[in-house]
Amino acid sequence: MKYNTKIIQEGEKPNLKEGAYGDVSIPIHLSSTFARKEVETPTGGYEYSRSGNPTRSALEKKLAALELADFGLAFSSGLAATTTLLLSLTKSGDRVLASDDLYGGTKRLFNRVFDKQYSVKFSYVDTSNISGLEKAIKSDTKLIWLETPTNPLLKISDIKAIAKIAKKNNILLVVDNTFLSPYFQKPLTLGADIVLHSTTKYINGHCDSVGGAIMLSESNVFEKLKFNQNAVGAILSPFDSFLTIRGIKTLALRMERHQENALRVANFLSTHPKVLKVYYPGLPTHPGYDIAKKQMTGFGGMISFEIRGGISTAKRFLSNLKLFALAESLGGVESLIEHPAKMTHASLSKQEREAVGITDGLIRVSVGIEDARDLVKDLKQALK
Repeated sequence: MKYNTKIIQEGEKPNLKEGAYGDVSIPIHLSSTFARKEVETPTGGYEYSRSGNPTRSALEKKLAALELADFGLAFSSGLAATTTLLLSLTKSGDRVLASDDLYGGTKRLFNRVFDKQYSVKFSYVDTSNISGLEKAIKSDTKLIWLETPTNPLLKISDIKAIAKIAKKNNILLVVDNTFLSPYFQKPLTLGADIVLHSTTKYINGHCDSVGGAIMLSESNVFEKLKFNQNAVGAILSPFDSFLTIRGIKTLALRMERHQENALRVANFLSTHPKVLKVYYPGLPTHPGYDIAKKQMTGFGGMISFEIRGGISTAKRFLSNLKLFALAESLGGVESLIEHPAKMTHASLSKQEREAVGITDGLIRVSVGIEDARDLVKDLKQALK
């Protein structure tokens, strides 16, 4: 079965047995608990919706299919997935080596919760620099944590090369694949051990559900994560599971349009005199362009750019847009735009932001699936 067929069909085969209803779309199983005939035999394997729910199970099968994995787990948010993963795979004194340019919420969780409260240590390095990454590995490093592309500077890391280094050092490699979606990048096929997503973004694709996911193929690691998914309880609701299943069905179509529009917007921005720099891996001028072509099948819908004039100009530009919603998050069919220093990465100090290149003039764009001509026109008038 081809990939685009699999992500639609997986987990949703109509039940045509006698007494079933033949639902083409998986029903929303809202029941919190499930009755059984015999004390020791749960009906259909379901006991209580925190431990397992038919709608969430269907989504988890579909999530595994997305990343060509054996297992998928759905959580109440991307950070809930991150928290469960760290609780399952690290302990006090362990070290995580992570990309220096990370989503601000991930760094906040790492530094202010797991470091301060659980004594898990974190080191940050430019993971697009392979030699620098290898030098940063210490004897207590247990996980390497990549975003590629990174948020918000869209740095590209060579997953295959880093996977070889991780395996040589007996370290698990985790890749946050949120920015590209599994449609454009499949880290497990490049040697990663675990893939993580905020399903809120491209996987759901409609800005109407918050969720997270972990996909992997190593059964022993899966069992640890599955146990803690139930024990900690940060599970995705049946209704949000249904919404995410519905979103996945159009993933291929949406991602192609996101990319098509993003490339057009990036080309426009790169020639505008009021734009200092454009970060988009689909531009040949991007330093990670060659690696991106090698490990990705598309460049995605995320763009960052630096506007001349700093914070005051950035605010004036953002306030004059008509079609781009000034909002955090990304990956929806609607075009969104935000100011990382004051919004998604505001939890970082100015010094921390500037150390990795997040200036007050930096703007991040999630290019939607509207008509690209209207998007360029709106950016043009706002820049004017």
